[in-house]
Amino acid sequence: MRPTPIRCSPLPQIQDCQQCGRCCEKWGWGQKGIIEDIIPWIQENRHDILQHVSITLTSGEPCKGSEISMDDLPRIARIHYWAEPDGRALRHCPFFFFADDGKAYCRIHGAKPKICTGFTPWNEGIRDYALNCPACRETSP
Repeated sequence: MRPTPIRCSPLPQIQDCQQCGRCCEKWGWGQKGIIEDIIPWIQENRHDILQHVSITLTSGEPCKGSEISMDDLPRIARIHYWAEPDGRALRHCPFFFFADDGKAYCRIHGAKPKICTGFTPWNEGIRDYALNCPACRETSP
């Protein structure tokens, strides 16, 4: 006899982020980027952001985000968030911080990459993580 799988009810699509910072601490680094993210950063001369972007060109050559122009976009093979300005990979988001109120904030909130703005642990199917998210309070096994 096969055991009956436990069915979990889906988490609500909309939750209120509690700004605990757990998402950013766990997944705020080591992410793949997309060209659509870096276009406005290039156009707006956001070297504060681009200096932390590591790029690999189609030739295999590594490149710093701050060295990229709009003309280089077709030659981009891979984009990686986040890196030190010298190119070494970071194991944290350089824009994430805790304020005096104890909440987590992003220094580039209005220009965050899609991987950040689109991340919602309650919709990711990462139940073990979502259960540790204070915003994921409406869950039942």
